Amino acid sequence: MAIGFASGAASSASAADTLDWGVCPAEYALDAAEQCATVPVPRDYGNPDAGTIDVLVTRHRAEDPSARRGVLFTNPGGPGGDAIASNAMLAQALPEQIRQQWDVIGVQPRGLPHAGAPECVLSPEIMAAMGAGFGGGATRVACDGGTPGATAHLTTENTARDWDTVRTALGEDRIDVYGLSYGTTLASTYATLFPQHTGRMVLDSAVDRGWLWNEVLWQQNDGYRGRFYDLMDWIAAHDDTYGLGATPLQVYQRWSDRIVEEAGGNPTLAPPPAQIGDVPPAFTAVADAYRAGVDLTGPARIQFEAFVRRTIDPAHTQAASSLYLFTRQALPARNSWPTIARVVRDGLSAMPESQPDETDLDMMVASQLMQALVLCNENAVLPRPDRIPGWLFSTFVTGDLFDAVGYGFSAGASCAGAPAVTTVPAPSGAGLDTPPLVLQGLRDPQTPYAGGMRLADALGAHVVTVDGGDHGAAIQGGNTVVDRAVTEYLTTGTTDVTHAPEAPVTAPL
Repeated sequence: MAIGFASGAASSASAADTLDWGVCPAEYALDAAEQCATVPVPRDYGNPDAGTIDVLVTRHRAEDPSARRGVLFTNPGGPGGDAIASNAMLAQALPEQIRQQWDVIGVQPRGLPHAGAPECVLSPEIMAAMGAGFGGGATRVACDGGTPGATAHLTTENTARDWDTVRTALGEDRIDVYGLSYGTTLASTYATLFPQHTGRMVLDSAVDRGWLWNEVLWQQNDGYRGRFYDLMDWIAAHDDTYGLGATPLQVYQRWSDRIVEEAGGNPTLAPPPAQIGDVPPAFTAVADAYRAGVDLTGPARIQFEAFVRRTIDPAHTQAASSLYLFTRQALPARNSWPTIARVVRDGLSAMPESQPDETDLDMMVASQLMQALVLCNENAVLPRPDRIPGWLFSTFVTGDLFDAVGYGFSAGASCAGAPAVTTVPAPSGAGLDTPPLVLQGLRDPQTPYAGGMRLADALGAHVVTVDGGDHGAAIQGGNTVVDRAVTEYLTTGTTDVTHAPEAPVTAPL
């Protein structure tokens, strides 16, 4: 069924566009072709007398105006992802035909710079509470400005309503959407609230509404551990390039040694299982017993080693290692894996050289604060007190980020003192003319496959299962099957693609 500007017929830019487009703020350093405008929106849609905030909008114009089909709203995830910084990048990452035929629109989520960001006072006491794991409650105190509830309007539903206010200002009857990660929550909320104004939606790396938010972070624990072992397998398979070992366990030991060299503390993530290549010649006759013994004792041994090192010097902790932090951060994108391997082989000199400036750091802090506020404002999953010991151990003893993040939310510490003020509306595909397209990676650590399938079911979506675990299947580059599915879907409303291979590693080895 043809829907709005997403039908087969091309259209010109909407004559009803009321926005005053101009140059984007200098801190984004965007190309002059990228345009920005502001749209006033209610601070609280449930309380119109509470005033307005100005929300910044950016636009990457359709590169072939004669073939323009309409507008494609984007969101890079988070919550806390900056839509102004990401919109042009997403436009370039999506298939060429899409940026040729759609105005790609980024609407800054409320709570970020240029969208009603709260003034947060980060006193030493607040920073200490955040460092101890009580981020949500401390952030709410820091950002409410002495007025309890001042940040309660920072919710997914309000941001979705901002989208509709922007849609009206653009003079568009419907919007198409590309939403990544948290962007799938925002997009599905918009579709639930405004199905009559929703065109075609690409939901990339979808999030289960029932997991918001404690369970999302808990589910990521297993996902990140599994993806780490995928990394060890990959580096071992490229031993001819990196020389770090022909088995995952050998690679793990080199990775661990480099972290000890840098920070004094060893990682406590359990080693991968021993393989035949890990058995010393003297134990060949009892190879199976040797491997079983290594696998049995390995997890306890590394925990003990880390405990001893930290007892000798409390500063000796894995969390002080740049390589350790970079490894976890880079796991969802395989194009970062060659860099990890080079750092393990060559040391920190192989780390990317770009360093954030003061503006970058300010934006990172704003993102983290906004994320903490939204997660706790909407958290609908009850805490699990039985997981408090795991949170205490991973936070204050081992500093193990592969456990601490999930335990902190699931146990309840991360939103202690910041009870929920609302919930995200239950997703529904009722009223949509075209079922959404969901792209979901089988081993994506940030948005586990099972959760994505539940959102797809709720929306009646067409699913493309993508091998591997890259987060953001449509923007990794080089995956021609995913590109075909996205292009077919956005241009016709359907695709016959149901499965795609893992994207190739296109970064230099």
